[in-house]
Amino acid sequence: MPLPETITQIFKRKQKSYKMVLILSLIEELRATNLERVSFDHVKDRFLEYFIAEQERGNRVDQPPGRELWKDAPKSQLKDIINSPVNALSHILFVNSEDNTIGFHSQLRSQLGEEGLLQLESLAYNELGSYNGALQHFSLQGYLEKIMAEYTSAKKETFASHALGTLFRQTLPSELKALPFLDDQYKIQGSVGQGNWATVPWLAILDKRITETTQRGEYVVYLFAEDMSAVYLTFNQGVTAPIQEKGRRDGYAYLRTRTQEIQGLLSLNHMNKDDNIHLVDSGLGQDYQVSTVAYIKYERGAVPNDEQLIQDLENVMEDYRLYVDTVTSTGNVADNEEVEVVTQEADLLKDEQVTGILHQIQSHIRRKGFFFPEHLIENFYLSLKTKPFVILAGISGTGKTRLVKLFAEALGATGNNGQFTLIPVRPDWSDPADLLGYKDLSGRFKPGPLTEVLVEARKPENQHKPYFICMDEMNLARVEHYFSDLLSVLETQDWREGKIQTQDLISSTMLDTSEDQLKFGSLGVPENVFLIGTVNMDETTHPFSKKVLDRANTLEFNYINLQQYPDMSEQEETEDPADLAELNHLFLRSDYLQLVDAYDANKELVVRTTERLVKINALLEDVHAHVGFRVRDAICFYMIYNERYKLMSEEEAFDWQLLQKILPRIQGSHSSVRRVLLNLMKEALGTRSGVTVDFPAFMDDASPLYLRWAAGQTPPTAKQPQSARKLAFMLRRLEEDGFTSYWLS
Repeated sequence: MPLPETITQIFKRKQKSYKMVLILSLIEELRATNLERVSFDHVKDRFLEYFIAEQERGNRVDQPPGRELWKDAPKSQLKDIINSPVNALSHILFVNSEDNTIGFHSQLRSQLGEEGLLQLESLAYNELGSYNGALQHFSLQGYLEKIMAEYTSAKKETFASHALGTLFRQTLPSELKALPFLDDQYKIQGSVGQGNWATVPWLAILDKRITETTQRGEYVVYLFAEDMSAVYLTFNQGVTAPIQEKGRRDGYAYLRTRTQEIQGLLSLNHMNKDDNIHLVDSGLGQDYQVSTVAYIKYERGAVPNDEQLIQDLENVMEDYRLYVDTVTSTGNVADNEEVEVVTQEADLLKDEQVTGILHQIQSHIRRKGFFFPEHLIENFYLSLKTKPFVILAGISGTGKTRLVKLFAEALGATGNNGQFTLIPVRPDWSDPADLLGYKDLSGRFKPGPLTEVLVEARKPENQHKPYFICMDEMNLARVEHYFSDLLSVLETQDWREGKIQTQDLISSTMLDTSEDQLKFGSLGVPENVFLIGTVNMDETTHPFSKKVLDRANTLEFNYINLQQYPDMSEQEETEDPADLAELNHLFLRSDYLQLVDAYDANKELVVRTTERLVKINALLEDVHAHVGFRVRDAICFYMIYNERYKLMSEEEAFDWQLLQKILPRIQGSHSSVRRVLLNLMKEALGTRSGVTVDFPAFMDDASPLYLRWAAGQTPPTAKQPQSARKLAFMLRRLEEDGFTSYWLS
C-alpha cells in the first residue's frame, strides 16, 4: 500500500536535514519500546547522537546555530533546534506536553501500520542521503576562492569556452540546485559576460513567481568586486529598467526608495544594510551598489567554511521567500514590473564585444553541422543591423532557411518560445490579408501569421526579446501584392521616446469589436522584430521590383562547396551559448534611421562611401538603375557598423554592399547594360589584378574576361572579389542568352 500524500510530501520543502533525522529518531524509539507514544527526551537524545556520530566519522552535516560541533551544543539549544521540525510536522506528529511524549497522530499511525512505517523510514533515509551527499561534494568556499584567485588573469585569456564561463553557467547552478532549500521554483544562473569578460561577474537565484531575469524584480545574487578582493552575497533588485525609464538620477532615487521599503518589510538579520558595498568605481557595478538592499561581505582569502556559507545563503533565501510570499499574496509585485524592461546586459555591450558574440554564433552553427562562406555571418548581422528586412537568395538546398533558424536559435529565439516563426508563402497570396489577417462575416478579426507574431512581440514583457520571422520562398507569390503594406510601414520608422516606432499596420478604426481593438489595434512593427525572406529564382517564382530591393540587403547563396564535412572537434566544444539567450534586441536593432543620426561621428567614412556611390550612380543612370538617398543611407550605415565593430576591411564591406545593393538592380539586353557591367568590372578588379578591361574588344566579346571565373580556372586577385565574380556571371549570361539579370541562376 503506497504512503498517503500527506506523508510523501513532508520532505519536499526542507530547510535542513532536521525533519529526516527527527522522523528516523522517532521510528527507532518506537521500535525499541514497542509503544504508540515515546519519551520526547529519548527522541532528542537519538537526534543529537546522530549528528555527533556523523561529525566524528568526518562527514559533513548541518551545524548547530553558532557552533561547529554538535557535542558542544547545550541542551537548551537542542530544544529550540528540534522544535522547528516538530512544528513543521505537526500535521502528522503529536507532542503531549503533560507527559512529554511524542508520536504520530493515532489515526495516521493506524493507517500506516508496520509496512507504512518501513516505507516512511526508507523515504527519510533516501532524502537524508541525498541531502548529505550534496553537502559532501559541494564546496562553495572552494568555488568562491577559486573565482577570486583566477578571474583577473582569466580576463587576459580567450573568452570563448573558458573554464570559468562553464563554472558560472553550468557547474555552480547545478551544484546550488542540489541544496535542499533551493527547489524547482528557483531559477539559478550565472554570467561572466557576453562575448567579452564582465567587469562584475555574478551568480543569481531568482524566484520564478516574480522574475526570471536579472533585468527586473528582486533576487538573491553573489556579486564579485572588479578587483576580486571580495564577493558579496546580496538581496538585490533589478537595476536597468528604472534607470532606462527614469534616467540615472531619478532611477537611483527610485531604487533607494524601494530599498528602504524592502528593508522595512524584512528582518534581514546578519546582513549589512549600509552603502558600503564596493564593486567598481563606475558603470553597471555602481548601479548594483545602489540597487543592493542588504549584503554579506566575504573577503578574498578569508571566506568562511561551507557550513557558514550555506547557513548564510539559507538565511537570505528564507528572507527572500518571505518577501515573495508577501508580495504575491497581496498582488503588490515590485513597481518596476510596470517599467519598460531593457536587458541589463545591453548597457554592458560594447562595440568590441560584437566580434566575440558573432564568433559564438558561428560556433553554434558549426556545432549543428552547417558551414557558410567566410564573413557570411558577419554580413548577415550587418545587414540586419542596417535594416530589419533581409533577402536570402539562391538555389534550393543551400541553407538559406537553416541560416535564419540557427542564427535565431543561437540568440535564444526558437519556435518553442515563439521568437522564431517560419511562414511558408503560398503562390495564391494576392493581397496583405493573407499575411496580416481579415475580418470574417461576423466582423471579428482573424489574424494572419505575421500579425500574431507582432502582437506577441509588442507585449511589455517581450519588448526586449528579438523576434525572427522567416518568409520562406517569399517570391512564390508577387511580393509587391501581399507585402506592400508592410514595406510601406517599415519606411515610417521614427524615434519616439528612445524607441523605434512605425505607423500602424492595423489601426483600431479598422476593427469592429472592442476585444479586437484592444488586442490588435494600433499595431505597428515593433523594433524587436526582424524579417528575413528566402527566395529561389526559377520558372516558378516572380522577380523583385526596385521598391523591394531598395528596402533590403540581398545575400546570395549560389556558390557551393560540397566538400565541406562536419568537424568533430566543433562537436566537442564546450562553449555554452546560454549567455547569448540573454542578449537584448538592441544587439540587432538599428542605431541610425537617417544619415543625420550618424553623420557627425562618422563624417569621413560617409563622405568616402558617398563619393564612391556618386561614381557608380553616374554609370547606372545609363540603364535607369541609379540609386537614391534610401540606398545611399543604408550602404553608409552598413559601412559605419562594420567600422565600429571591426568585422571586415572597408574594401570587403563595400564589396558586399556593391553585390547586395547595386548589382541586383541591373538587368537588360542593350549594349548600355554591357557597358555598365564592364565599367563596374573594371572598378571591382582594381589595379593589382593584372587584368585590363579592353572596352572596344570586350563590347564585342567579353569571354576572355568572364571565362577567368569558369570552373577549373583560378580567378584573378580582385579588389572586390564577390562583386567581380557576380559581374563575370552577368556578362556571360548577357553574351550567351542576350539578356542578363542578377537573379538568373
